[in-house]
Amino acid sequence: MNKNETALGDRLASVRGIISDMDGVIYHGNQLLPGVPEFIQWLQESGRQYLFLTNSSERSPRELQEKLRRLGLDVPVENFLTSALATAGFLKSQVPGGSVYAVGEAGLISALYDAGFSMNDVDPDYVVIGETRSYSFEKIEKAINLVNRGAKLIGTNPDLTGPVESGIVPACGALIKPIELATGKTPYFVGKPNPLMMRQALKRIECRREESLIVGDRMDTDVIAGVEAEIETVLVLSGVTSREEVSRFAYQPSYVLSGVDQLVSLARAAGV
Repeated sequence: MNKNETALGDRLASVRGIISDMDGVIYHGNQLLPGVPEFIQWLQESGRQYLFLTNSSERSPRELQEKLRRLGLDVPVENFLTSALATAGFLKSQVPGGSVYAVGEAGLISALYDAGFSMNDVDPDYVVIGETRSYSFEKIEKAINLVNRGAKLIGTNPDLTGPVESGIVPACGALIKPIELATGKTPYFVGKPNPLMMRQALKRIECRREESLIVGDRMDTDVIAGVEAEIETVLVLSGVTSREEVSRFAYQPSYVLSGVDQLVSLARAAGV
């Protein structure tokens, strides 16, 4: 056991809350990653508060719950927070009862409806972009014209890519780029690493930042989210980041592990 592992083993004794990413930490596409069932079992049996926090806006918490259930895992629906929910909550605080032109999947659309927003492709308050497989030139064109007429440009998250079984796919940060370039307007991203989303997460698990850990696979969202929110971070190398890439960043994770299977092993070795 190296110093990094020993330090994390000792630290886990004082951790009450775990905020974990999903893509690249829990699964790739429909493939569960090593040690995940044991990780969730440890979270539940140890009595720790936990929240699965994802920058993906495609699925609702209910859909995420069902996906994990199909993979053999039982997680309550209240243990999920998506960038779609965070975005809808932010917009509601800004313009209650407003309207949006949204490019995204069911998780984003339902979150916006539940927050009291109506869909509007004529003169919306906001143009909101999330992950989607129905991206098209027509939707880009519509979004550009609406932003040029005064709608504010919102992105659910800044991720450029997301991991899947076959490799990577473009995420919100890449999909919103043509609209940003064509309009000259900088989008506001609500998802990680925005501290707004991290504060929502801490409120959900009812833990202070000093007694919490963030587990994620990305330096540019998960780790920097922890750095900016002053929450210690565990970078797992089961997603998009390799060990060689870590040193290129000006900020560093608190701990680096191969995956959540190693986290469970350290917890058991420490007796926590």
